Amino acid sequence: MAEETKETEAKNAVTIETSGPCKKKVIIEIPRETISKMTDEQYETFRKEAMVPGFRQGHAPKELVVKRFGKDVGEQVKLKLLAEASDAALKDNKIDYLREPDIKFKEITLPAEGPLKFDFEVEVRPEFELPKLEGIPVEKTKAEVTEGHIDREIESLQKYSGIWTPKDAGGKVEAEDQIVADAMLDIEGQEQKLDNTTIQVKANGFIGEVPVEKLDKVLVGAKAGDEKTEEVTVPKTYFKEDLRGKTVKIKLTVKDIKQLKPAELNQDFFTRCGVANEEELRKTLRERLQHRIENQAKSEMADQIYKYLLDNTKIELPDQVAADQAVAVLRRQYINLMMQGVQREQIDEHIEQLKASSEEQAKQQLTVFFIMDKIAQNFKIETTDEEVNGHIAQMAIQRKLRPERMKEEMQREGSLEQFKLQVREQKVIAKLLETAKVTEVEPKPHKPAAHKAKAHKPEKETKAHKVTKAHEHKPEKKTAAKGEKKAEKKKPVRKKKT
Repeated sequence: MAEETKETEAKNAVTIETSGPCKKKVIIEIPRETISKMTDEQYETFRKEAMVPGFRQGHAPKELVVKRFGKDVGEQVKLKLLAEASDAALKDNKIDYLREPDIKFKEITLPAEGPLKFDFEVEVRPEFELPKLEGIPVEKTKAEVTEGHIDREIESLQKYSGIWTPKDAGGKVEAEDQIVADAMLDIEGQEQKLDNTTIQVKANGFIGEVPVEKLDKVLVGAKAGDEKTEEVTVPKTYFKEDLRGKTVKIKLTVKDIKQLKPAELNQDFFTRCGVANEEELRKTLRERLQHRIENQAKSEMADQIYKYLLDNTKIELPDQVAADQAVAVLRRQYINLMMQGVQREQIDEHIEQLKASSEEQAKQQLTVFFIMDKIAQNFKIETTDEEVNGHIAQMAIQRKLRPERMKEEMQREGSLEQFKLQVREQKVIAKLLETAKVTEVEPKPHKPAAHKAKAHKPEKETKAHKVTKAHEHKPEKKTAAKGEKKAEKKKPVRKKKT
């Protein structure tokens, strides 16, 4: 159904129609007068520049130029008309498109008589209504470090500083183990063999580059020598385009099973952590945890804002839009983790998990991006160069780099613009929290260590748990010293959307 019909300054008739979620169909009719005028101009250009045997340059008659270069002139006229008309239509009708329109140039023919009529589809930003933004209910957890927090942090350091050791003969695979296996991947008829590949036994894991949901359920209970088969369909929004939506048949032969042996709490461990004894270690960790818990409380409040916006905003996003934006989503998540001070190794591991996220999760992240962008426009929230440079300076200090070098690195990676958007988004959250209805609550009791495995289900794990789990899957030869260095700066991971 046509929404509106307008004419550009060149008197092109333009009709805009809605052709689906986030899609507009643009129909353009270019009058004969415009075609004739541009054709004459193009022939005149050819006549002045063309070399025609028997005539000096620029003096060949038009009839001869038409006969000799008619096809080339017609093609150039067509391309120029289509480009100018489509650009003007998008600009004059203020179409906020996501990417350049896909115009089928080769399929469009320049008519010998009458107007030139063509159409194309373009993906646009979704149109939606924002919910009420004042008085959003938010709970704020009291920031208090307990002995239990310190105990769990020490446990995390011990695991991070531990080594992977082979299980005894006959041992079975358990969740959070590591296996070495030979894998055969059948990707819709294309076979790929992986020998002695290392696989982490966790809920959302990878076999090669193929994401496998509930991988732990497939492998738990297996023994060395066992074969396991599984068939998965890669999400349509997966970051690797050549795997999107494909069905993969997997055959695994388990060769070795390893379990993580945490480092012992002894003098060697304390020395590697840079402290004299356990008392000094606990004091150091208390100071770090206090800062981290305060940041986590802020992050949890922000997450509640995100959830409120998602629950109360309806946006239709087609699969292709989410897939095309997958790279941008990953880049925004990468920047978000950098801003939280998470070390690069931990970021890479978290990004691997994000790559394996489901189609629905990818759409959710993109949905939040559009919501936050619209709120920023409504409140006229922008970022200054000074604000961006200030955030970059903070990140540079955490990584012991010069701010100038950090900024140059971001420009080289193409992530600086995404970083600016992230800074703006933080300002949006702060603005919404100004008018939020905040209730202070006590911290939720942590479950005993004996029940940790049940508490760490992916769909229910907290951001603090995600960081802890990031420490539990490291290469076999990591030392405690390196583990301490990386662990001391880790912060809660907030899932960022788009």
